[in-house]
Parts: sequence; structure tokens; C-alpha cells
Amino acid sequence: MRRFSSKTLSFIPKHRYLSLSSYPNTHHSHLIPNKNDSDDSNNLLLTNSKLGFGLVTLETKQSNIKPDNDQLPDDFASDVEKIYKILRKFHTRVPKLNLALQQSGVVFRHGLTEHVLNRCGDAGNLGYKFFTWASKQPGYHPSYEIYKAMIKIFGKMRQFGAVWALIEEIKKENPHFITAELFVLLIRRFASSRMVNKAIDVFDEMPKYGCPQDDAVFGSLLDALCKNGNVKEAALVFDEMKVRFRPNLKHFTSLLYGWCKEGKILEARHVLVQMKEAGFEPDIVVYNNLLSGYVLGNKMGDTFDLLKEMRRKRIDPNANSYTIVIQGLCKADRMAEAMTVFIEMEKNGCQGDVVAYTTLISGFCKWGKVERAYEILDRMKTKGLMPNSLTYLHIMLAHEKKEELEECLALMAEMRKIGCVPDAGIYNVIIRLACKLEEVKEAVRVWNEMEGSGFSPGVDSFIVMIHGFIGQGCLVEACEHFKEMVGRGLFCVPQYGVLKDLLNSLLRAEKLEMAKDVWSCIVSKGCELNVSAWTIWIHALFSKGHVKEACSYCLEMMDVDVMPQPDTFAKLMRGLRKLYNRQIAAEITEKVRKMTADREITFKMYKRRGERDLKEKVKAKADGRKRRARRRRWGGVRSRAGIL
Repeated sequence: MRRFSSKTLSFIPKHRYLSLSSYPNTHHSHLIPNKNDSDDSNNLLLTNSKLGFGLVTLETKQSNIKPDNDQLPDDFASDVEKIYKILRKFHTRVPKLNLALQQSGVVFRHGLTEHVLNRCGDAGNLGYKFFTWASKQPGYHPSYEIYKAMIKIFGKMRQFGAVWALIEEIKKENPHFITAELFVLLIRRFASSRMVNKAIDVFDEMPKYGCPQDDAVFGSLLDALCKNGNVKEAALVFDEMKVRFRPNLKHFTSLLYGWCKEGKILEARHVLVQMKEAGFEPDIVVYNNLLSGYVLGNKMGDTFDLLKEMRRKRIDPNANSYTIVIQGLCKADRMAEAMTVFIEMEKNGCQGDVVAYTTLISGFCKWGKVERAYEILDRMKTKGLMPNSLTYLHIMLAHEKKEELEECLALMAEMRKIGCVPDAGIYNVIIRLACKLEEVKEAVRVWNEMEGSGFSPGVDSFIVMIHGFIGQGCLVEACEHFKEMVGRGLFCVPQYGVLKDLLNSLLRAEKLEMAKDVWSCIVSKGCELNVSAWTIWIHALFSKGHVKEACSYCLEMMDVDVMPQPDTFAKLMRGLRKLYNRQIAAEITEKVRKMTADREITFKMYKRRGERDLKEKVKAKADGRKRRARRRRWGGVRSRAGIL
């Protein structure tokens, strides 16, 4: 295994850690067992319970390979927590980390690595550091589950070169571990990163590793593309491959799901026609997807017509069908009708499940009827149904709108009392509200409680905490949490918003050195920095009068072959003219000329576009100020409407 450590880890540059968060706070998935769904025991019915959208698709079960571990998880609890604390404390100092792990007193044994990786959660950098250390221990042989976990971690860090090196190592040392499941895992990771061609390449590479391309894997490819907003590409792949892979119900269902998710009912109907032509009759899953498509398009009339059509064809709507309709009615503030549909569902023999009750609760909370939501919650409990964290999250969000922190804390205590463990979304609501109410100490207490209860904060939690600190002027604490987020490998492109807010706040407070320290932290950790990140930093410096520093970083950006945006160049040239600094202006201009030539762009066009973009931004800013001034003068549109 030492050979793996030197070969595979060489694909990861020193201090290069990046992770993606795939679990937004308020989006959860539920398995909805139903006898009416499908006779195929190899399929599960999945539904996305995001309010107003309940698409359903078939997903193949993965084989469950248990870790090589005969001990109960409780036997690992104290050791895992001790290791996790060491990783948090020393993850930026590798020699001290290795020494601390060696002197921790923890007995390294089978099953420990799996539990540590699971404890690290989305903080892929922490899991990667422990795996690196574990791979150097005498007699250590990773299990199949560890390989899977490391593929997930490298995927989240977007270190796909390391993933391929790991698969090569598995092929060489444990060829029996090369399964279709590993490739499906990688396909889904590429698809979730919107790397369509890379996902297809993974499918093409399978035969080289002795893994056959069967219908199940092809179905997983289509499913991954459709679920991640690439249904057009999935349709093209389907058309190209249908001679090689005979279309089945799962393929058509995935495409139908993708088009319905995009709200394109005509395309979904076309897939339905193709399905019938291929000899497949639409089942309950197909109809539920169509129901979701109509709900997404706010076509409730068509939704009810489709329910009638289902009954005519003797396809009885199941609990999921009714829940989708209820979602649409809740979305349109038609709560009385939603309750009527719910009662009708129970009359027809479909007992309301946790998802159905949660949907009603979310609807009442969305429209400010919290007392009714509590009534539904009580009714749910009397029916013997266990509310989940999403159920409570909707009620907490309603209390957050009213700035009722005590009620949120009381709800969390009630959750614990009935055995419902609060998740990151629950903690985030309380932290955000505490910061908003200037209860920073309470926010920090809840944060520490979250870490102490076994949760590894994800990127969403860090962003909530950082914004909370910024809002209360606690810039030192905001910087510490931001650097911790970067150190754990959680910083990536979608988090550029929090970077912009933090840098601007620091520069407004005239803390230039702290801002530079934040930027150098990102660079030193090897995070992926595209032109947007550089633009945020350079524009922040320029807008606060640090023109020379902005120019210096612009030159640094071009040294790593990232070309400045035209308006950035125009802005810097204006600033340098005012400073009469022709030398730096000439240096930047010369480099920009060379980069435009390399990219086959004329310098004149680039310069002209920059001036135009700059003028448009200045005009838009001025127009915005005029609009706000008019609103202040006339008391705002809402005030006038209230008077009328």
C-alpha cells in the first residue's frame, strides 16, 4: 500500500484541496415504499421533496459490501472522536499531525478508517489526511468500502487524476474490487460537477479495467445526467446508444424525469410516445413524473386531468401521487384544497406518510399559518408517524422569519426528546437567527454543540457562520472560520459569494493585511481560482483605493495564465492614469496584448469592450441609486399600496 501512497497522492499538488458540497440545507430525499409502484424488486422509488417539486425516478440498488469490521460502532466512538479532534487541530501542519496521531494512544485496527472517514463528512481534506497516514501503517490493507469512500473524497475535491490513479492501484493490487459500482460512483460525481464528457469517458473506459458495459451501468449514466440538469446530452447519448443497448423502462423514465425537471412537458410527452412505441406501458412512476412536471409549470388543471386519466386506465394514484398534487396546491397558497386532497387520499386507502404530512406542514409554514402547522404535526404524531428533521426545519424557518429564537431552541429540544436527531439544516437556521439577533455567543455555542454531537460542519454551515460574523462586525472570527473552511477542503467556485463579502468587509474596515492573509490562504492551499475569484479580489482592492496592490495582483493573475476581464483592464488603466504610473500600465498592457494575440482576439476590440462594459456598469449603478432615492422620497411602492 506504500506504493499507492507515493503514486496516487502525487496527482494531488501540495496544499491543493477542494471540495464540493452536494447537500443544500433544505433539500432532502426520501425513500417512499409503496406496493403500487413497481414489481421490480431491484428498484426503489425516489422522490425529491423540495417544496413544489416531487419528481420520481427508478434507481438501481447498489450491492452492499460491509466493511471488514466485527466490532460495533460504539467500540469506535471515543477513538474516532479523538482522531477527529486531532485532524481538526493539526490538518494544516502535516508533521505535527502525524506525530499527534502516533501519540494519540488509539489502537489502529480494522474498521477504524471507515468510521473516521464517515465522521469527517464533507470535509474531504480531513479524511484524505487520515487515509494518507493510515496507508503508511504496517500491515494496512484497505477494504472495498474504504476505496469507495476515497473515490468519493477525491471526487468532491475534484482530484479526478488521483481517482484514476487509485483505480489503477486497485486493479493491480485488488482486481476483485473493480466493480461496476465504482465506475457508477465516478460517473455520478462527474455528472454532478456538470462534466458531461468526462462522465461519458468513464463509461467508455470500463472495458479497459475488465468491467463490462451492461444495461444497468448505461441506465445509471442516463440517470446521472438527467438528475443533474443535462437531459439534452442524455437524450443524445440515448439516441446514439439505443442500437447497442436496447431501451428499457428505466431509460425512458430517466429521460422523462429530466425533461419534467426542466419543466419541458412537450419533450416529456414525446418520450412518453417513444416509450409506448417501444412496447412499454406507462406505470405509476411515469405518471408521477408527469404530475411533477405539471406542478412545476403551475398547471394544476392539467394535473387534476392527469389524475382522472390515471384512474380511467386503472392505475390507482399512490401516496406519492397525492403528495405531488398537495405540493402544487401548497405552492399556490391553496391550502384548503390541499387538505381536501389529503383527506381524499386517506379515503381512497392511501395512508398519509411522513412526506405527505411534511408537505402540508411546509405549506402552512410558508404562508405564515404556523399554528395550523403545529396541528398537523400533532396529528402526525397521534398516527404513530415519526417526524424527521425536514418536518421540523419548515417550522423553524417560519419561526426564523418572525425572529423567534427561543421557539427554535425549544423545537430542537423537542426533537431530541422524541429521538429525532437535528441535522446540519436545523443547526444552520439557529446559528443564522442567533447572529441576526446579535446573539453571537449563542451562535458559537450552537456551532460547538453541532461539532460535539458528531456532525462535521459542511460548506453551508461555514457560510452561515461566516456571514453571521461579518454581519456583526466580528471580522477576526469570520477570517478564522473562512480559513478553517479552506483548510478542510470545502472552498470552491460556488462559495465565491462569501469570499467577496469577506474581502469587501475587511477592506471597508481598512484591514488590508487581513484581507491579504485571507487571499494568500486560498492560494497557498492550492484552491482552484478562476477569473471570477481574481476579479473579486482585484475589484475589491481597486474600489477601496488600493490601485497599486490591485495592479500587482492583476500581473500575478496573468502570470498563471488567467486573462483579466475587459472591464478589469479598463478600470486599472483609468486608475493608473490618475496616478501617472505609466510603467505598470505599460507592463499590464504588454501582457494583455500578448494574451489577446494568443487567444486570437484583437486588442482594440478587447479594449473597446472593456470601456463599454465599464460605462454600462457605472450607468447601471447610477440608475440604481436614482431608483432607491425615488423610493425613499415617495415612501416606497409597498407604503403607497398600503395607503391606497
